[in-house]
Amino acid sequence: MDSFFFNTVNNRKYNATQLYKKENEHIKRVDISNGLVFFDISLSSAFKNSIKIKNLDRMSIITVTINGQVKITDLIENNIFNLSKNDTTVFCSSRQNLTLQIDKQTKAFVLFISDFYLKRYLLDNEDEIIDHIYNALQGEVSLKNISTLPVDALSEYLINQINEICDTDSLMKSIKTEHKVMEFLIHRLGLIDSNKKTIATQEELEIANKAKAILVQNLQEPPTIKQLARKCATNEFKLKKYFKKVFQITIYSYIQKMRLEEANLLLRDNFLNIGEIAQKVGYKHQGNFSALFYKTYGVYPKDLLKK
Repeated sequence: MDSFFFNTVNNRKYNATQLYKKENEHIKRVDISNGLVFFDISLSSAFKNSIKIKNLDRMSIITVTINGQVKITDLIENNIFNLSKNDTTVFCSSRQNLTLQIDKQTKAFVLFISDFYLKRYLLDNEDEIIDHIYNALQGEVSLKNISTLPVDALSEYLINQINEICDTDSLMKSIKTEHKVMEFLIHRLGLIDSNKKTIATQEELEIANKAKAILVQNLQEPPTIKQLARKCATNEFKLKKYFKKVFQITIYSYIQKMRLEEANLLLRDNFLNIGEIAQKVGYKHQGNFSALFYKTYGVYPKDLLKK
């Protein structure tokens, strides 16, 4: 049985293959390097055939469904995963007998990352999402859903950049493509909770989780630490200590993180401008919001507004 990551014409080199092409529709496979492959899918009509993947590779699969629908059938466990518009789903698989069926009006990006590629970046830390995924791949699992989250503006922006590099003739195309894919990986995997196994008491968990729930509901105007402590029936010292212990992040940093993630989702819509998005997530000054967004994501929010 051939390996998914070693069956290109040029073996381990960069290679782009048209799996399907009809006028403005296409399904393209790009082997960036050994252990890193993606499918670029853009269809107007339904794809009558299915893409089959059958091998024994250990891999993580990230499927970004921007429009339409992708259905993945796991023929080993007889499970069906319907990936709908605006979903980003991360899978783990240590052996595959899969079919990908693609509906009409579908635009999707499917990235395959081998375990030996992930192994380069292990830190022997259970709190690291890379370690978490790599360890999951060492078991016997045909297809396991690790995470499903919405598609955000930065993800779509990076996918467009990846495809633009692949569609042009340029020097160091393979390095440029891999660089952008790594940016995409860092962003998407950074959004996943790796199920940290923090040892905490029942009191610590209850207070931290209650505080988190209150903050999520009040991102635009979050309560002060003093107000939040009162709502959680504790004092400020315990609140800050427990929250940091359970979630590995300060309350202030958590608010900032959640605000920017919400803004990243809103930037995919056509309904709000930058100033309105800044106000909606709790920033009074557009300039401060843009500067903070750039510092966090390396791109200004105006560049992510969906056209």
